[in-house]
Amino acid sequence: MQSSALATTSFHLPRQTNVQHGSVRDIYTIDNTYMVMIATDRISAFDVVLPVTIPHKGQVLTQIARHFLEATADIVPNWLMSSPDPNVLIGHKCDTYKIEMVIRGYVVGHAWREYKAGARSLCGAPMPDGLQENDAFPEPIITPATHAAEGHDEDITPEEIIARELIPAEDYAQIEEYTRALFARGTALAAKQGLILVDTKYEFGKKDGQIYLIDEVHTPDSSRYFYAKGFAERQKKHEHQRQLSKEFVREWLIAHDFQGLDGQQMPAIPASFVQEISQRYIELYEQLTGQTFQTPPAEENIARRIEQATTAAIKELP
Repeated sequence: MQSSALATTSFHLPRQTNVQHGSVRDIYTIDNTYMVMIATDRISAFDVVLPVTIPHKGQVLTQIARHFLEATADIVPNWLMSSPDPNVLIGHKCDTYKIEMVIRGYVVGHAWREYKAGARSLCGAPMPDGLQENDAFPEPIITPATHAAEGHDEDITPEEIIARELIPAEDYAQIEEYTRALFARGTALAAKQGLILVDTKYEFGKKDGQIYLIDEVHTPDSSRYFYAKGFAERQKKHEHQRQLSKEFVREWLIAHDFQGLDGQQMPAIPASFVQEISQRYIELYEQLTGQTFQTPPAEENIARRIEQATTAAIKELP
């Protein structure tokens, strides 16, 4: 199954001016004006790229991102221009704000760890007393984080963002408004699929004086979902909530004594678990979008397909 996965790309595209290989995606710059974002089948957890590739994962993430970018384009302009291949998005290259706008509807994950330790505010946002893990906040809270090129992101308050001139005050106010509106739309779309959008993050940039929503939106790599059915009953019983995210990968690694900490050794990941991850990602796609996943032919040369489609699309750019 591994042979049908895309580990990396090394294209020389028309008008290419730069290329960056991230943890999961390869990003090509065209004429210093456009970006070609290619989602590979690499997978990361705990800020570490795992030594396996997951068939179809890149296609899943690309198609979910495209689905939600198109579904939110009326709220805020976004960077997407076209998707010439299931693994490829092409759009505007923006000057990126080095802040992730994290918004949380429930006290989960990092927020719960801080809350359990006694904190009653996170990034300046209040968290009321009396909450148990996975409870909803009275209203969603925005907890920005610095976007670290390497290592872990760090919490930051809106006041610190403005004081450090990471985002101008008027732009931050607009971005915060966009964040709340996007989360409300994502919540409504998730509810139609029997899901609860728990938390997510958005990234923004600017081009020609216009703020754009960039990167991916509402994907399982950037968001956490609960299944709505049985949620209230599980909360009453203090039971573990069913999640729709890649949390199951992190849980497997934790069970095998790996959390990306110094001195820890990456466990061997069996082919059976790789296949399970692939199937879980396909299920994520179908549950989130309500659409049937189109699996490419097993013998297809994914890299050649991507290069041909992307090259043709670049030739159509202004």
